[in-house]
Amino acid sequence: MDGYIIGTIIKAILVLAIISALAGFGTYIERKILAFMQRRLGPTHVGPYGLLQIAADGIKLFTKEDFIPQGANRIIFMVAPIITAATAFIALAAVPLFPEFEIFGIKVQPIVSDLNIGLLFVIAMMGLGLYGPLLAGMAQDNKWGLIGSARTAIQFLSYEVVTGLSLLAPVMMVGSLSLIDFNNYQAGGIGNWIVWSQPVAFILFLISGFAETNRTPFDLLEHEAEIISGYATEYSGMRWGMFFIGEYTNMITIGFLASLVFLGGFNPMGFIPGGIAIILKVSFLFFLMLWVRASWPHVRPDQLMWLCWKVLMPIAVINILITGIVLMV
Repeated sequence: MDGYIIGTIIKAILVLAIISALAGFGTYIERKILAFMQRRLGPTHVGPYGLLQIAADGIKLFTKEDFIPQGANRIIFMVAPIITAATAFIALAAVPLFPEFEIFGIKVQPIVSDLNIGLLFVIAMMGLGLYGPLLAGMAQDNKWGLIGSARTAIQFLSYEVVTGLSLLAPVMMVGSLSLIDFNNYQAGGIGNWIVWSQPVAFILFLISGFAETNRTPFDLLEHEAEIISGYATEYSGMRWGMFFIGEYTNMITIGFLASLVFLGGFNPMGFIPGGIAIILKVSFLFFLMLWVRASWPHVRPDQLMWLCWKVLMPIAVINILITGIVLMV
């Protein structure tokens, strides 16, 4: 029992450290990719190819003055960024990141906690993360922050329904909420990937994933052209940075979820080992989110609600009904 607890703590620390580093590196990758697509340079001056820009940003965030506005609710103002970052990392606890491997004769399962309701747990934790921006905007004495938090409520109510319904059809096929069961279900090769039998669910999940992570075209919470920085208007220093650590961590989580549920998980892909295969899948999905940001316009809050409630939700319900009929036949 002691060994299990120690192993779990070690895995949790490793996930926290590695994903935090990847989230920081993701900001550099995003700036470089957007610069390439928009014919500019991106980070270039700090270190070779601007690689040390990540360290420069980290130093800036840790040393910048951390002030709390006079009219703000101090406790909620301080807690809100913690909610966003913490829930993003907690969601990763039930995600199997790689295949099982052996080191020094010890078998290691790269998942912090193998829950039989892993998929439900991850979606619930990512949904709770939206309370961070909601409380942050409400805690400020600033109308732009309040508008940003109101948009959080709109986005939260709209996309969560589509997220749940899009995953219900694959759950019906697999008969389990465990992400390891999803991976094992697709063990027969590329032809067994769930995306081939559930392409509609995959597209719906990707669209709701953009809203889940507050990415373009659904970045309503922090829309610079309309509400300055929205919920983050009066934040500075590391509190401001924690919101975006949570955002990039959620992008990585969505990449893993889409890979595990629809794209064969960490099963070998031809001659490509399973561990490399899932890294390639998550990397492509991360790149896809950046690609969409570089090429797709923003939508208005009413357009998001119209899309989710009048288009995506009916499609998801019809997909569930067709899946149920096919499984019964």
